[in-house]
Amino acid sequence: MFSKTPRRLLAAFAALAMSAASFPAMAQQRPDIVVGVADTPATLEPAKELSNVGTRVSYSIFDTLIRRDFLSAEGGSGSKLVPGLAESWKRIDELTLEVKLRPGVKFHDGATLTADDVVFTFSPERMTGEKTMLPEGRAYFSVIDRIEAVDPLTVRFVTKAPDPLLEQRLSSWASWIINKADWQAQAEGGQLPRFPVGTGPYKLDDYKADQQIRLVANDDYFDGKPTAASVTFREVPEPAARIAGLVSGEFDIITNVAPDQIAQINAYGDIETRSVVLANSHVLVYNTMHPVLADARVRRALNLAIDRNLLVQALWDNKAIVPKSHQYPEYGDMFDANRPGMEYNVEKAKALLAEAGYKGEEIVYSTHPTYYLNAVPAAQVIVEMWKAAGVNAKLNVTEDLDNVKGNDLMVRNWSNSTRYPDPLGGLWVAWGPFGSAQKTFKSWANADFNDTGKKLETTINLAERQKLASTMLDIWENDAPGTILYQPLETYGVRKSLTWQPYTFYYMDLRPYNLVDTAVSQ
Repeated sequence: MFSKTPRRLLAAFAALAMSAASFPAMAQQRPDIVVGVADTPATLEPAKELSNVGTRVSYSIFDTLIRRDFLSAEGGSGSKLVPGLAESWKRIDELTLEVKLRPGVKFHDGATLTADDVVFTFSPERMTGEKTMLPEGRAYFSVIDRIEAVDPLTVRFVTKAPDPLLEQRLSSWASWIINKADWQAQAEGGQLPRFPVGTGPYKLDDYKADQQIRLVANDDYFDGKPTAASVTFREVPEPAARIAGLVSGEFDIITNVAPDQIAQINAYGDIETRSVVLANSHVLVYNTMHPVLADARVRRALNLAIDRNLLVQALWDNKAIVPKSHQYPEYGDMFDANRPGMEYNVEKAKALLAEAGYKGEEIVYSTHPTYYLNAVPAAQVIVEMWKAAGVNAKLNVTEDLDNVKGNDLMVRNWSNSTRYPDPLGGLWVAWGPFGSAQKTFKSWANADFNDTGKKLETTINLAERQKLASTMLDIWENDAPGTILYQPLETYGVRKSLTWQPYTFYYMDLRPYNLVDTAVSQ
């Protein structure tokens, strides 16, 4: 029978068979993921760009020794710790933590990870010394006395005093491991490296300032072959343009979706929103050195005049949370559930202003137009609330917010993340002597606050730690160098066929266990 089949038909059958055989191979191709973001970081040095836009990208380039588990029921808010670049770790004594590294881990430049890289990552030269190029690191690791390379795969961290949070520090912000030789080569001439190499699942392929950052798969990744061929973070400041790109298929994920856009996105069949309330608070910073704001009664009056619940209702569809001051339930035993929340009382605010002798001097609130979701609407409402209390308030919307410092700074918005589940990971990191309020903005200094925080860093006893944390909050609230507004809702627009879970941090975890494209057969 087959001998009588026309040759053209046999050729067609053969072509069809070849085409069918090729389907599985084609279906196995990994996707190129494109993420529409409001902003991109100026550098990928992971201990420099400690911001929402920075960690969103750097989390896929670098690894920590210990990793926070955000996915399991036990992990929840990320308080559970699991192995990262370290296979294991143990306490040698009350001052010493020994870490065993995974063998054979490769940096993106092909170099093998060793204990020397870990020692250098936290070295005085790079991060913990008084003349470090990365002073931000001292907010996290000033407790370290020294780090020792015992052998190529063993590192010992020795602290100045007992530190109950060392393991959490090594799993969190500023603790991403870099390659020593690469970093030092890039730092020649005293310049801070912008693009150090890491060990993460993706490596830098292309960087265009204020446009996009393209990462490609690191197929030698120790924790499994990446499930995407590339990930591109494309800067699109306008929310409507990001949504349009998601609808058209240009973007697989978009960030910073406003609550009033959730229903619109969910109405489509192939895209949806995924939301989390962040372990982060939007806050205000007051320049206590400015003559108009030098009296703490004026600053406390500004705080009393803010109706935070109305902000949450009007701007966040009641999906954001107003915390009980600068503390959060993920602190566990260090969370004071009985502490009063932040008060809204216009009449008390007016009385404090009168008592302080406020005479209607102008108070300027500065904000970036797009960096924080709802930044401008929140500022507009707060300015009106202050006016209702008798404050001569003015709004300044500027693209150059980070340079509003010194005498130009009166009030600015900011955010504080809970870097690890303890008051030292929130209030202290942000407002302590090495945090931005005192170090970068230079808007506040308080010796009692600093002394109390230093005691908290080296106190083990729970009851004593609770008392110290309460004292820190009392000082901060009474001196009022700023205030908490709310914990925002972070909403992403996502292609439905993409299995990906957002975290309560700005980390965008794209490791194989958290990124699967179900449109690609496995």
